[in-house]
Amino acid sequence: MDITTTSSALFKLLQLSSVSLPVGGYSFSQSLEYAIESGSINDAEQTKAWLQTQLFESIARVDLPVLFGVMNSDVDDVENWRRWNDISMANRETKELRLTESAMGEALKRLLTSFAVPVPEVVDNQYSFVALYGLAANYWSLEAQLTAHGLVWSWLENQISAATKLVPLGQSQAQQLLLELPSSLAPAIELAQTLDEDSMGGSLPLLAIYSSHHETQYSRLFRS
Repeated sequence: MDITTTSSALFKLLQLSSVSLPVGGYSFSQSLEYAIESGSINDAEQTKAWLQTQLFESIARVDLPVLFGVMNSDVDDVENWRRWNDISMANRETKELRLTESAMGEALKRLLTSFAVPVPEVVDNQYSFVALYGLAANYWSLEAQLTAHGLVWSWLENQISAATKLVPLGQSQAQQLLLELPSSLAPAIELAQTLDEDSMGGSLPLLAIYSSHHETQYSRLFRS
């Protein structure tokens, strides 16, 4: 895919997708911690397979369609944005995965408010991180495919950072994964663009089961 952008847009996207963005993404393993505890993941290759499956069966089928749904609508269409925010939250299969989305969303909402980005109010303060990510990108007139790359890269970097601590992976192995896995990003984004509101939706039963177990895991480094 051909993507063009300006330097100012690229800098905004880099800021939005940076691991230093204070939204707490590094605090959540999204079931990875229990997958390692249970013995399902023991090395770099198994980590790669886990992340590729999650990318194509969850991120590409839920998060990215939500992002594109937000960005393909008018930035001032508040009701449409709220609808996509609700869709995003409704597709989180466990209490923990919903907490991941809403806690990061609430943190991003505070940050965007400090940047003077207008953020609509939602019921019970349940902000979807992905929906707000798209809102900010739309407000800054970023290109949708480029924004999708930034969102997925941010997710991937956080997950590999978690795996580095938990598997554990060496720094060289982690960097090798960061070299290999981005080749899957473009196909995942292309898949997401073929899905509409009626055909989107993912289901990873094992991830949901592990997420539920992680909520009561005896010893853990990441939030539940």
